[in-house]
Amino acid sequence: MPTDFDTSLPSIRQVQNLIKNTTHVDLKLMTGDLLTGRIIWQDPNCVCILDEHSEQTTIWKHAIAYIKPKN
Repeated sequence: MPTDFDTSLPSIRQVQNLIKNTTHVDLKLMTGDLLTGRIIWQDPNCVCILDEHSEQTTIWKHAIAYIKPKN
């Protein structure tokens, strides 16, 4: 489990750019579930996604299969 928030990592910077640009994403979980919305924050362990109903879901990073920006 990560303990430091290392902003030199490309994955951390990419998610930070998605947050900054309020980009809508598809977030696929290891369970096969697909969440859609925009990431509003991240920490070393989790990300939080805001869906179209303004509901927040906190997801453990190790549960994420991929994050794909929507066009």
